[in-house]
Amino acid sequence: MLKEFRCDLHIHTCLSPCADLDLYPSALVGKALKTDLDVIAVCDHNSSENVPYVLRCAAGTSVVVLPGMEVTSREEVHVLALFDTLDPLARFQVDVYAHLSGSNREEVFGCQAIVNDVDEVEGFNDRLLIGATDIPLDGLISLIHHHGGLAVASHIDREAFGVLGQLGFIDSSLAFDALEVTFRLGIREARRRYPEFGAYAFVTSSDAHFLQDVGQGMTRIRMAAPTLAELKLAFQRRDGREILE
Repeated sequence: MLKEFRCDLHIHTCLSPCADLDLYPSALVGKALKTDLDVIAVCDHNSSENVPYVLRCAAGTSVVVLPGMEVTSREEVHVLALFDTLDPLARFQVDVYAHLSGSNREEVFGCQAIVNDVDEVEGFNDRLLIGATDIPLDGLISLIHHHGGLAVASHIDREAFGVLGQLGFIDSSLAFDALEVTFRLGIREARRRYPEFGAYAFVTSSDAHFLQDVGQGMTRIRMAAPTLAELKLAFQRRDGREILE
């Protein structure tokens, strides 16, 4: 049986250097519950070390957490990588770290805190998570698919770090599973602004970097269950699954 799910598929935690320290795992899940979200995806910059703790915090609640990451390609394009479980995300993480150089300077870029499910600081990530990997965009999409994930172009209507802002176009050879637009634009307006992308599924998310922003942008998706397989069917508009625009 199909039902409607309220999904915010792009949320950061305090691990992202540009995110607020109040956005730790238990606070994130609490805010998602208060906002009546059904599905969230945790997508920190080039890292996933807080995802297991968000999953623990959500266990036994009504919120389903999709493990994810927001990766920066060599061209400085942001791409959301969404997975069903932690195992493929962990394998993907190894590949991302192998292509990410540099060290964080907290006084310049911000704190990168790893916080567990009982609000304890486990440590700090010393990598330059705000930086770009050396993976080309087409290779990054292929890598996400290799590990069984879905690749979503982040905030395409933003000049900074969106594929259109960085490249000026979306090549037909780029196998994105969906395109994300900011909640300020919204899907309906995005359809009017970008008629050339009619074949793609559009989603909108909060891209929350602050606790109060969680759920500010969300997509209503009709599917049978809150799983990656069902999300893929919705992106493809198959078997009654669809993005409710």
